[in-house]
Amino acid sequence: MFRQWLTLIIIVLVYIPVAIDATVLHVAAPTLSLALGTSGNALLWIIDIYSLVMAGMVLPMGALGDRIGFKRLLLLGSGLFGLASLAAALAQDAGWLIAARALLAVGAAMIVPATLAGIRVTFSEARHRNMALGIWAAVGSGGAAFGPLAGGILLEHFYWGAVFLINVPIVLMVMALTARFVPPQATHRERSLNLSHALLLVVAILLLVFGAKTVLKGHSDAGVLALTPIVGALLLGLFIRLQLAAEQPLVDLRLFTHRTILSGAIMAMTAMIALVGFELLMAQELQFVHGMTPYQAGLFMLPVMLASGFSGPLAGMLVSRLGLRIVAAGGMALSALSFYGLAMTDFSTRQWQAWSLMALLGFSAASALLASTSAIMSSAPKEKAAAAGAIETMAYELGAGLGIAIFGLLLSRSFSASIALPDGLTGSEAARASSSIGEAMQLAQTLVPSDGEMLLAAARQAFIWSHSVVLSSAGSMLILLAAGVWFSLRKANQG
Repeated sequence: MFRQWLTLIIIVLVYIPVAIDATVLHVAAPTLSLALGTSGNALLWIIDIYSLVMAGMVLPMGALGDRIGFKRLLLLGSGLFGLASLAAALAQDAGWLIAARALLAVGAAMIVPATLAGIRVTFSEARHRNMALGIWAAVGSGGAAFGPLAGGILLEHFYWGAVFLINVPIVLMVMALTARFVPPQATHRERSLNLSHALLLVVAILLLVFGAKTVLKGHSDAGVLALTPIVGALLLGLFIRLQLAAEQPLVDLRLFTHRTILSGAIMAMTAMIALVGFELLMAQELQFVHGMTPYQAGLFMLPVMLASGFSGPLAGMLVSRLGLRIVAAGGMALSALSFYGLAMTDFSTRQWQAWSLMALLGFSAASALLASTSAIMSSAPKEKAAAAGAIETMAYELGAGLGIAIFGLLLSRSFSASIALPDGLTGSEAARASSSIGEAMQLAQTLVPSDGEMLLAAARQAFIWSHSVVLSSAGSMLILLAAGVWFSLRKANQG
């Protein structure tokens, strides 16, 4: 029994940085923008590459764990995660940091299925296994929810690389404990990896996201605009075709023909888009516009973290009492309401109103996320439970990555259209200042003080306006999705 719970402690210890790294850079975005001189587009890639790569790689890594055993997978994933963390902490430019974050995602994609397999293998009694899974889930949701606050605390006292460097001693400790105390497992060499399919999916996702970003940024090269999303769409179509023909597919795409499962996947993506995208937007406004430190910004956002991190039990009760349909559609509708309210809230003078609306957003989005899990897992046949879980995992990670991309792109487009630039800027300076608030602040530091102050004032005013536009647009999209979910789940089990 001691070894069982020691294994759980090891699993939880390594899962904490994996969960936190999904959101830890949200409050660090302004610091990174100024420290590395990154463009707004590069900043989005630094943050969302982690979830986008992890979405495609987590499934074949699960198969790799079956082949070599979860102990070896945990050691391999932890080692890669630690090396990638060190590389990220030492990054000198945006390209280096993006590559390091992609490697971090591959390591995390190994760690997540290894931790789940470890719990499944270690705890033979259902009662103990459910307790262990509950602890694992709490660490995952809590780590992601409190990532911005953890990042703010580190940035308050150390340089930005500390948000990655702190992973290294944790990983070394986990690897030593795993090697010493975790027993080896049986392996299944016959299990297919389908690694080429996973890489195809990752490339397709990245090309589609890159295509969307170049379109919204108004890229001057028409060939890039047209070719990139087309290639991405063709690769995604090839991935779907290969999966339908494969004997052991990464994702059982036929499950998407079930309306409730499809609705659940859309809900999972939407809930993560709302939570992650909002946190990124808020972190930038609180620091760039209102002058808060990363730690102060993390504290200000605490209500959304607390509400999303601790809403699970209450949301589960609501699903049992009110039914899946009401909780799912209601969660999205309340998220839309909170977005509308936050779009009209002045954070410098109406803090309590902002905190109340953020708490509502955290609870409602997390409730929709739990409802999505219930929809997917309750509608899938028992023999396809693992495949359904894979769909949930992919939807969750894709939602996190797309939340950053969508909110970031809408913000960038609105900011560029609304900023009133002061006179006297050259053409290149004007293009740079209108690209993002981070680049406007970088430029302001190079101008004479009077011109710099005028540019800063214009950038802050444009960002506040853009913030309202993005949140209002997101609220409208959530209302439409809530209506779609309400009608799509009308035949779902209400209990």
